Amino acid sequence: MTQQAYLVFDIGTGNARVAVVDINGNVLSIERADILYHNDDLYPDARHFIPEVLWEQIAGLAKLALSNVPDIHILAVTSTSQRQGIVLVDEAGESYLGLPNIDNRGREWEERYSDQPSIYPITGRTPSALFSAMKLVGLRERHLQQYQRLNRFTSISDWVTYALSGVLSYEPSQACETLLYDVEHNDWSTDMCHTFGIEPTVLPSLVPSGSVLGTLLPGVAAELNLPVDTPVIVGGGDTQLAIHSTGAQAEDIVIVSGTTTPIAKITDTFTTDDSAQAWINAYTTPHQFLIETNPGITGLNYQKLQSIFYPNEGYAMMEQEMNELEDSQCVAALGSYLSSAKNARVRGGFLFDAPLSDQLSRAHFVRSALHEIAFSIKVNFDQLAQVVSLDRSYIWACGGGLQSRTLIQSIADLLGKEIRIRTGFEHASIVGAAYICNTALDIQSTQTEQITTFQPQPSDLLQKDYQKWHATQLFFAQLALAESATKATTISSSESSI
Repeated sequence: MTQQAYLVFDIGTGNARVAVVDINGNVLSIERADILYHNDDLYPDARHFIPEVLWEQIAGLAKLALSNVPDIHILAVTSTSQRQGIVLVDEAGESYLGLPNIDNRGREWEERYSDQPSIYPITGRTPSALFSAMKLVGLRERHLQQYQRLNRFTSISDWVTYALSGVLSYEPSQACETLLYDVEHNDWSTDMCHTFGIEPTVLPSLVPSGSVLGTLLPGVAAELNLPVDTPVIVGGGDTQLAIHSTGAQAEDIVIVSGTTTPIAKITDTFTTDDSAQAWINAYTTPHQFLIETNPGITGLNYQKLQSIFYPNEGYAMMEQEMNELEDSQCVAALGSYLSSAKNARVRGGFLFDAPLSDQLSRAHFVRSALHEIAFSIKVNFDQLAQVVSLDRSYIWACGGGLQSRTLIQSIADLLGKEIRIRTGFEHASIVGAAYICNTALDIQSTQTEQITTFQPQPSDLLQKDYQKWHATQLFFAQLALAESATKATTISSSESSI
């Protein structure tokens, strides 16, 4: 019999992937390509992508992925993507500008909104350049013509389903990243639109994850060589779909190790955080929420170090060399915990004894970065514990970053919790998207999934390294303050001389 499967588009931060996944969540074929970003010199830290170029990339990836498994019957097509990223659409329906989650063009105007106590109780987050409304504020301030062209905007995953079906929508797990969405009441907030000066008319209709949005446009169907009546199903944010892949239930805790590392608890009730340090998110399951803390960029740092220190070798060699280390020669401070503003550009680096030890190796650098991911998870887990009860003896975990067993064991040891990982964890968002499609089409998975567990073990060395890491954060924070003071003094002296 012809195998039944789904075509899943997954637009991450660093790269785009398109996969063919069967109804049991097995990835049968996957193709990927780096996303091309462009800097915008009118801002200190702004990036954008061209939607037309990205569509050509992912359409090409889809054709390749499908060609690898010619005897597959595609039941439906869906998408998932990085959160906080958006695509702007004009009155003619043309997608003309893409702003990814790493676009921080709104950072200069954060203080304008930071003292408004009404924002967090509605949106479940405090304003920062990470979120869509602030990206639009930054665009309005310096690219007024581009802003005035805006007719509607949507998330990147919803833009993909728009390109596939011609129907523009916004899925709630993505909408909660806009600062314009009322998380508790599952609706757009006219108050927040007024706060940020954004017309409510630019917001598409909210459509839940797992809904059949429509069918393939004739041109797209012909390009992909798929039937024109193939359903297009609403996906969701990559974090939510990754969590969905674990099978976690209400009150469970899940760690998603990817470009960033969300730590989230699933809950049936809307819970506010008086300290406003946790995000309150919509989930892909109706009437459920995620309470999340997140250290920001983590896995992306590790990927970059792999390309620097092990450009011609894989992660397996890194893992082998790290396991052979008997001591810690250096400590990493790469921004995971240093920054109070997520993904802000801050000073960081590696701290080690000078002169350089003969024992210092490349494995020391990558392991210190790997440990920093575990340490930042520990910090954010403790923050989450101040907001909600985390009394489960186990934690579900998923994401490509967990291909390192060293990282998984370090997390278990630091948190003192059993870590549970299901088969397919490395492609969690894609597997979760397939399960969403199963729900939409009322299809039952027949595969018995294997669960691997990691038990916590006491480690004095890891605890000592954790304390060293805290001290290193303080060192670099003080260095940043000193540099800022020196810069301010230099500017003041220059102004006085003028």
